[in-house]
Amino acid sequence: MGVKDYAADIARALAFLSRIPVPSSVFVGDDGNLGRVSRAFPAAGLILALPAAFVFGLLLLLHVDALLTALLALAFQTLTTGALHEDGLSDCADGLGAGKDRDRSLAIMKDSRIGTYGAISLILSFGLRAAALAAIARGLPPFAAVLSIPAAAAISRGGMVWHWHALPPAKSDGVAAAVGQPDGEAMWTALGTATLVAAILLWPVTGLAPVVAILFVVALCTFSFTARIRQRLSGHTGDTIGATQQICEIATFCTLAMSI
Repeated sequence: MGVKDYAADIARALAFLSRIPVPSSVFVGDDGNLGRVSRAFPAAGLILALPAAFVFGLLLLLHVDALLTALLALAFQTLTTGALHEDGLSDCADGLGAGKDRDRSLAIMKDSRIGTYGAISLILSFGLRAAALAAIARGLPPFAAVLSIPAAAAISRGGMVWHWHALPPAKSDGVAAAVGQPDGEAMWTALGTATLVAAILLWPVTGLAPVVAILFVVALCTFSFTARIRQRLSGHTGDTIGATQQICEIATFCTLAMSI
């Protein structure tokens, strides 16, 4: 894996996962296949989380209320990502909640309108993440608390790559099928990067036990959700990939909040 190629993949991953502008030169000769690029998703996740982490840390240093600080940081992060994964979560919740069979679930997930299940999933996602981040802010020094945001961003994007790799496309003509699929090397690179980022950022400020707990809970949530999608849809979609990221991020914040 060349450093130059990996850096280009990070830039392409940033362009896909966020609204952060990247130079057009990184797309010269690019065929649009995200299978290999996905190996850089955790590294790109770390980078795109830095603005929200900066806002979170600044507000904590200004002694702003912890819950308000958490909500503002999440709002800033949502602006950075364009709510890409939140959209996947809500569509997936509507499809799984209201669909009576595979075809109906997929049809609902394709519909851009949001339903009851989708709305509830978004409320729970923001509520759980904000409450957990507020608890982290109260339980750790400001700098240590700030590190939880890029760590969660990297870990959760490692989980989404595993989900993407583990299942075939649910629809041969879907967006997920059109952009390729991570192979084993890309998947293991993503998981290794996510684990390394978690260890480097969190271990020195929280100790080993919380890091192990986070990785275990995130793995359990990813495996369980993937098994459910396999049974219900027989494959992944762009929405299930996005939902995996949200589930893993919620699991990371909540586990850390309960471990400190």
